[in-house]
Amino acid sequence: MTGLASALRALATAAVALLTVTAVSPTAQAKPEPKAPREFVALRSVAPTIIQEMRYATGHNFMGEPVDGYRRPVCILTGPAAKALQQTQLKLLRRGYSLKVYDCYRPQRAVDHFVRWAKDLEDEAMKKEFYPRVDKSRLFADGYIAEKSGHSRGSTVDLTIVRLPAEPTRPYLPGEPLTSCYAPKAERFPDNSVDMGTGYDCFDTLSHTDDPRIGGEQRANRQLLKGSLADAGFVNLAEEWWHYTFKPELFPDTFFDFPVSRRSVAGH
Repeated sequence: MTGLASALRALATAAVALLTVTAVSPTAQAKPEPKAPREFVALRSVAPTIIQEMRYATGHNFMGEPVDGYRRPVCILTGPAAKALQQTQLKLLRRGYSLKVYDCYRPQRAVDHFVRWAKDLEDEAMKKEFYPRVDKSRLFADGYIAEKSGHSRGSTVDLTIVRLPAEPTRPYLPGEPLTSCYAPKAERFPDNSVDMGTGYDCFDTLSHTDDPRIGGEQRANRQLLKGSLADAGFVNLAEEWWHYTFKPELFPDTFFDFPVSRRSVAGH
């Protein structure tokens, strides 16, 4: 009986230990999500009239799927960048236009997702729209994909201009026929933006802000965006008409990885 009792006690002890591990282990091992520093805000709380079409929270982007880290389609920026956009917005509203943002703060995990995708040369599901004239093996060498992004520092934004009143952009349907991003505006995926000569995230030299092949109304629209933002302290990336960074940056050397979600800036 003593041997049986000892065996039963050992089994009971093992069962309790197993239950404890099962109950505690997930909590103990789970890492809390990083939160945004207090200097970050939701753009909506500063500039509620700016249109938001956060492409990386959807499947309509150069990868064809929602990007890691985009929990909600919300624009998050450092406070000074958001306030500068609001200043620009007020000036454009008086002229019958509105800003529209495609991407704002971008977590490092999203950039890592871009890098993994770029290394998978077999995945070219969205090539016909976003990089029809670029060999995917050249995306790193040509500077379209990099292992770090200024967006992760919180003061960089991708955006365009919309003439008011704005018609909503229809949702992208996965698997629908694709048209090149540099096709005439009437043929490209519908976007309520003014005509900038290419669509957003077009991996092509035609996206260079001052490309000489872009003229007329398209050049005027690019210059309207550039001039309006420059007045508020934004600097354009010459290779992308949509890409602007507010200077001076609050975090010029820090690449954050908190998720794009309302919770990340709750209470800010």
